[in-house]
Order: sequence, then C-alpha cells, then structure tokens
Amino acid sequence: MQPVVTVGLDGSPESLAAARWAADEAGRRGLALRLLHAWPLLAPEPDPATASPHAADRNYWSQRLVHTAEAELRARRPGLSVEVALVARDARDALLDAAAEAEMLVLGSRGLEAVESYFLGEVSLPVVARAVRPVVLVRAAPGGGEPAPASPGGPVVVALDPRTPRDEVLDFAFHSAAARSVPLLAVHGRSVPLHAHTPWGADHGVTEEMTTDARTRLNAALRPWREKYPQVEVADSIRTTSPAKVVVEAATGAALLVAGRRAHPHSLGPRLGHVVHAALHHACCPVAVVPHPA
Repeated sequence: MQPVVTVGLDGSPESLAAARWAADEAGRRGLALRLLHAWPLLAPEPDPATASPHAADRNYWSQRLVHTAEAELRARRPGLSVEVALVARDARDALLDAAAEAEMLVLGSRGLEAVESYFLGEVSLPVVARAVRPVVLVRAAPGGGEPAPASPGGPVVVALDPRTPRDEVLDFAFHSAAARSVPLLAVHGRSVPLHAHTPWGADHGVTEEMTTDARTRLNAALRPWREKYPQVEVADSIRTTSPAKVVVEAATGAALLVAGRRAHPHSLGPRLGHVVHAALHHACCPVAVVPHPA
C-alpha cells in the first residue's frame, strides 16, 4: 500500500483547511493524499444496472463533499496522488483505523471555540489520544477554509523533556523541518520546585543548576538527530517556568508544533497531558501529536 497522508472531511471550514494543509504536506513528503469521510448512514454503492433513480440520493452530499475537495486539491497540487474513501462507520472508529494505515492523520480544529465542532471534542480528542500514528490538528484562518497562516520560514518547534527524550517525536520533528527547509527549535520548560523559592523569589543557584542540567541532557538527546539531519539548523530554549506556557509561547510564528504523548490505545478516555492540551487549545500553528511507548 502506498504511504499516505489521510485527512478527515466533515464539510466544515476547519476540515477543508486541514485538507489543504494535508495536500501541501503530502506534496512536501512525496506521499499520496487520502480524503476520508465517515458517516454511519451512508448507503452501499448501488449497482447501476439495477438501482432505482433515487438509490444514490442518500450519499449525494457526502459524494459531493469529497469529490469537490478532490478536484480542488488536484488543481492545487498538480501531480499529487489523491484517493477518496466514503466509509459507512462511526467517524471516530473510522479515523482511528485510517490513522493506523497512514503516515499521519490530519484533522480540523476550532482551537478555543465551542466543542460542537465535528472534529474537536467528541471525535478529535479521543482520536488524538488513541491513534497509533501522528495526528495533526489544523486551525482555519478567520473567515475561510484556508489553514491559519504561519510565518514564512517559521521554525518547527518540538516540545521535549530532556530527561526522557523520545525518538518518535524527534524523528517526526526533524523530518518535518527538513521537508520545509526551516530551522528546528527544541523547547523545554520546568517549573521551579517549591523548596527552591525564597521570600524574595526563586533561588538563582537552583534555577541555573536546573537549566545547565537540562541543556546538557538536551544536547545529548539532539546530537544523533543533528547528525542524521545535518541540513537542519537547530536551536534550543530552556526556561524555568510552566512547560505548557513555554510550549504555547514558542509556537507563535512557528510552521508546526510537535509534541509527544504516551501511547494508550486501549484507554477508556483521552490521556493527553497538560502540555498537549494547552497546545491543542492555544497554539495558533498546526499541532502534531506523536505517540510513543509509555
């Protein structure tokens, strides 16, 4: 099976923005694009020889949705291999299965807005929490179906804990930076422990020691990836403050934010962690959530 980038379509501006972003990403990576629309009430495709004139009416809007998107994306990315899938299943289950067969799954996101969005809340968060492959959430620009604009040449930002670096996260982040020919910024935040605080503020000796230790570990974690991707310029930012705050602030002007999560494919509910939750709800750029072994 040809490697693909799969995008979920539901007819919203957010999902159209995700489809446009996914087409560009598939083009960068030399992959095919798969447009997936899942709805439990889809009817089986009728046999043209025996079907009544009204047999296909039930699927009309779903077919129109995916084929309109297909035509636009082929024009947007000439030469891109595009396939369409209409699936008569629950969207969440269909997306989880599709994610397992794809290089990445791309979904639309409304960020801070109400969770009635098809792909934010009931569908997207469980998919992000359970998918076995990376999931990218893309926010639409105001007033349309284009992806929210990123700064030209903005870096790929990767959130890391240098005490437990994850190869899956680093590989995705470096590959993404190389595909875009942009720098990579590795960020880490660590809150100062309560015992290090004094009446006049944090103990500077403790914060300096924490920063030095984090930078030493971070350099060690990044070293093999610098060697694998010598064309990628790498910088780091280490701050002694809330990890979620550090990551969201670093995402301003970024091309992509990459964060990891522990894989819990059989969990009863989403377990994303506070950094990933903050990124999904507050980062303005697309956010890639990469699963890794617990």
